[in-house]
Amino acid sequence: MSIKSDLRKDGIEVVDEIDTLTINSLAKNVASRICATFPKFGLDESQLFIDLSRLNMYIAKMPEGMAEANYFYKNNSIYFHEHIPEEDREEFAIHECIHHIQEVKDNKNYLVRMGLCDYTEFKVYGLALNEAAVQLMASKIIGIEKDFVKYYGLSFETTSPSYYPLECCLVNQLAYLIGENILFESTLKSYDTFRNKFVEMTSQKNFIEIENSLDDILKLEESVIKLNNKILKIQDRNKKVDNLVVRIGKLKDDIKTTFLKTQNMIISSFFDNMFNKISNLEEIEIYRKKLSNFKDYIATSDGYSFFNDYYIEKMNQLEHKYNILENGGSETALVFETNEQNKFKSLFKNIKKLVFDLFGIQEKDC
Repeated sequence: MSIKSDLRKDGIEVVDEIDTLTINSLAKNVASRICATFPKFGLDESQLFIDLSRLNMYIAKMPEGMAEANYFYKNNSIYFHEHIPEEDREEFAIHECIHHIQEVKDNKNYLVRMGLCDYTEFKVYGLALNEAAVQLMASKIIGIEKDFVKYYGLSFETTSPSYYPLECCLVNQLAYLIGENILFESTLKSYDTFRNKFVEMTSQKNFIEIENSLDDILKLEESVIKLNNKILKIQDRNKKVDNLVVRIGKLKDDIKTTFLKTQNMIISSFFDNMFNKISNLEEIEIYRKKLSNFKDYIATSDGYSFFNDYYIEKMNQLEHKYNILENGGSETALVFETNEQNKFKSLFKNIKKLVFDLFGIQEKDC
């Protein structure tokens, strides 16, 4: 399939070509900002500038709901939506230039990998995971502050309020658990480090399920966009529009359900495994802080209580584990409590009381 056919398939129509001087300016600024934000990733700014300056860049018409810019690896080109002001192109170029840096091709010039995304003959794996990781990197480079948003009945803070917000929320949770630098370097250089670390800390099965769920959310969102675009083309409100609205409502429910299922899986898979590996009192405190701080990364919705319930359960289990470790690992030694044990128990009780008060939970219900 030709480049023109590919573009036409995605609804992209070239309006104008960006001149070499402007491309060089964009390449220079993007290379500088990427290297300044990630100085430990071993990037050569001069070489990166040369590489990015060789990209073709175009202004194009694009369908509503599509990304504001798109990178096509087949012709090493970036296409910017025509309504983007010239002074704003750099911010959108960052995301697309990262895609160019990521790409891994075989000797026939076929794309086999792009960051955390694997391209096979029959299926693409990890597209949403990679897009979200790239967007989180771009947000960090640009310096976007956290914003509180609400999508599909889900409320959360994010540095990407407009692009892949749900996917970015989930991948940001993974970044917190595994390590942001591990995620970003693996994303930029198409390494397996992030994947291997996540599998080590949970399981291969969990990683695949989370990766697939992210892709499912992305596909559901794309379906919503397509149906909304259909509605925009219909001038009068009729039965067909009503049916499309119902379908969109169902898709939105599916998005919310899939998101919360994935979030819950991330929580339980990581913290269950981490809990089982606790072997000393210091690790108990590390675990408590890690789990407590995770509340700042989750999305909430009306009636959502999984994290709160999980947190209270783990605090109870942590108190029990502390007593066992304090008494030399013997369950039967729990009757001999020391003052330090009582202090630690008081700490757990205060933490649980704080959670109860915060979420209006009655202790007798737990």
